[in-house]
Amino acid sequence: MNLATDQNLDDDGLSETARKFVEMRDSTIARWEREIRSRIDGADELRSPVLTNTIPAFFDNIAEALSPSHNRRDATSHTNAAAVHGGERARMTSFSPDQVIHEYQILRESIAAEALGKVDLTARDWAIIDRSINRAVREAVREFVSIQDDLRRKLAAALSHDMRTPLAVILNGAEVVQMAPDLGMAQRVAAKISNNAIRLKDMMEELLDALTSKGGDQLPMTLSSFDIVDLVDDVAVSYGQPGDVDIETSLEPVQGFWCRGSMRRALENLINNASKYGDGSKVTVAATQTRGRLMLSVRNTGEPIPKERQGAIFDYLTREHADSTVGWGVGLPFVKRVAESHGGSVAVDSSLETGTTFLIDIPVDCRPYVAPFNSSADRPG
Repeated sequence: MNLATDQNLDDDGLSETARKFVEMRDSTIARWEREIRSRIDGADELRSPVLTNTIPAFFDNIAEALSPSHNRRDATSHTNAAAVHGGERARMTSFSPDQVIHEYQILRESIAAEALGKVDLTARDWAIIDRSINRAVREAVREFVSIQDDLRRKLAAALSHDMRTPLAVILNGAEVVQMAPDLGMAQRVAAKISNNAIRLKDMMEELLDALTSKGGDQLPMTLSSFDIVDLVDDVAVSYGQPGDVDIETSLEPVQGFWCRGSMRRALENLINNASKYGDGSKVTVAATQTRGRLMLSVRNTGEPIPKERQGAIFDYLTREHADSTVGWGVGLPFVKRVAESHGGSVAVDSSLETGTTFLIDIPVDCRPYVAPFNSSADRPG
């Protein structure tokens, strides 16, 4: 099955070379993962679903770009998947920007090694692969740095606000000690200084933990085990009245640990948006899994979202059409928070030819990536 971000489930438009390329996806990513673990510091400590990230979809995007009849010029065309990869690396790993670059370089090496004797890649094909990887590197690192800068801004704001009180006590106390008429008063003030210094130290540690931990902005979630097919079918039934959205599904049974309530709301938001901004045709919901990750997508046809807008639509209070009374101001940011709270991400792929697809890409078992206080589910053994 093609896992590209446009969720081209029928492999429409794929050339024979591209089909062979897709067939070597699993072996290529397995090789890439082995190389990453042995050559990038800290990678060996990561669970496979986190390390795999959005790479399977990116790989199949390359396959589509290798097809002359497909409208994808390279693996980053029409989609923010590379930026999503960089964002997830910033949130979920201790990688640095140069390590993000290195992992893409290793991906190219792995493709070359696995293609040898399996796929006859021409000079044109390699130009597409190189262009895809080079552009993905730029987009991933740009998003990685942006998220790191945002963390630093949050930290600076929190420090300047929350630490004023203990600092004021310490400074005032120091002045009082200098003027204290007797030892008893000096000792009492010194105790206040000591207590507030300890408080300040604890606040700094808590802030650093909260702002640099991977789950610092997670939604409150209650995890349970269920099949994604059951959830999608349940949601589809709620749209079953005459005049409602025409939903078509293509579902692979995937049993996992997720927050049913937040996943349902995210799916409903995506279906509602697909209905509102689509051309009135059916909305397709698809689900599959690969390498320990669930890929849940919602697709519609109609006016595409320009590439330069694909990041902004996930920001709060952003609407795709300025004159709309109701827009994407809350829905898509919530979907993004749901995906990130599950230890994954959401990407968008949009073009006139293939439609608009939102792809929630999260671990099948998200328990290791959800803060313990956020979940009542049993932790994996």
